[in-house]
Amino acid sequence: MLRSVELKDYMLVHPVTVNENADMGEAIRVIIDNKISGLCVVDDEGRLVGILSELDCLRAILSATYNEGGIGMVREYMAFDNLVVANPHEDITDVAQDMLRKSKRRRPVVEDGKLVGQITCRQLLTAVMRFSSQG
Repeated sequence: MLRSVELKDYMLVHPVTVNENADMGEAIRVIIDNKISGLCVVDDEGRLVGILSELDCLRAILSATYNEGGIGMVREYMAFDNLVVANPHEDITDVAQDMLRKSKRRRPVVEDGKLVGQITCRQLLTAVMRFSSQG
């Protein structure tokens, strides 16, 4: 079984982020260069303000293509309504079950208003595999 149930022991401590004022071209390059499916979006103080997924990026590119304009800014395409976040001390299994229920691949981890990490399906799978092989 898992050695601990606290999310902080499994989360990605330095998730890849992008500023809400970055242009979408920059955000897309960050996603591609880091081989990830999405980013946490932060403001200038490091507070989480949204999530940007590959699908959001595709929406931006298609919109620019049809409208024959620039791609736009991250803040125009990020998801920001009803963001679900976790606390580093939450139970990892509770968070995993909620992510599954809501069909979400990532959950930002916030403490005292600041982004302190992220848990993704990959970290959850790694934790389960690591500890099941020790049993």
